[in-house]
Amino acid sequence: MPIPERLTLDNNPSLIGLARLDEGIVYSEKTGQTLTLISPWRVDGAAPRRLPLIVFLQGSAWTSPDLGYEIPQLSRYAQKGFVVATIKHRDSSRGFAFPAYLEDSKTAIRFLRANAERYEIDPDRVAFFGTSSGGNTALLIGLTADDPRYKTEEYAAYSDGVRSVIACFGPADIPAMVMEQYDMMSGHPAFEGLLGGQDAQTVARAMSPVFEVKKDAAYPPFLLVHGDADELVSYSQSEEMFRALRDSGHRAHLITISGAPHEGNFWSGRLHELMHEFLTETL
Repeated sequence: MPIPERLTLDNNPSLIGLARLDEGIVYSEKTGQTLTLISPWRVDGAAPRRLPLIVFLQGSAWTSPDLGYEIPQLSRYAQKGFVVATIKHRDSSRGFAFPAYLEDSKTAIRFLRANAERYEIDPDRVAFFGTSSGGNTALLIGLTADDPRYKTEEYAAYSDGVRSVIACFGPADIPAMVMEQYDMMSGHPAFEGLLGGQDAQTVARAMSPVFEVKKDAAYPPFLLVHGDADELVSYSQSEEMFRALRDSGHRAHLITISGAPHEGNFWSGRLHELMHEFLTETL
């Protein structure tokens, strides 16, 4: 429909559908890790809000996540009323072995809960959303809430549990992945850095969410999304994770993106609509 030559619109006194960006927020004084926050705009002087939170982690092969990679897409969630934090963690290729990336991600959750009033977050409505290695992190976050193995002293009084998990093309069974892609992974600086001199089989199993699933545990709902033409993380990884969760009686959903690779045309407006529906329902 063409725009007429002259048009008058109502103003937007509630600033609905608008979002702002805050960069360089240090969530860990100990490690110097930062996050970027995308929040719905608010009217000056308006009553305090408590909004649902999405913590997002971009895939990086467990090295150094790009805070800005998905900001254009993440902004749509802030425009719809979510606070979104896109986070970094320590880089395995620089010698930060497992579980550094998981410890940092949990610290970020606790930092945001500790500062819930400042950032207008509802601490009871927190989701974790990750892609690739960030998807692996998301799965572990959902399965290891407040696990003392991964809890550091920073903001220790706060929970690192979440109410909802979205994992896109995330590795779930590292030993199987190594077997399938040995030539690519063996000797890779990031993978070698994850080991940090530790026993390879022990670390690979500890990094594998599929081995963390327990029948009698209380887990959040999981949404797994994977392209069936993924050349870096086999689609079978999400299928195996989905079966492990469902067979143990936990709520899980699997969306298959037909013909999709790792990133790229994996993404679509329809997929974001479905993820928004899942987050709205579960939070």
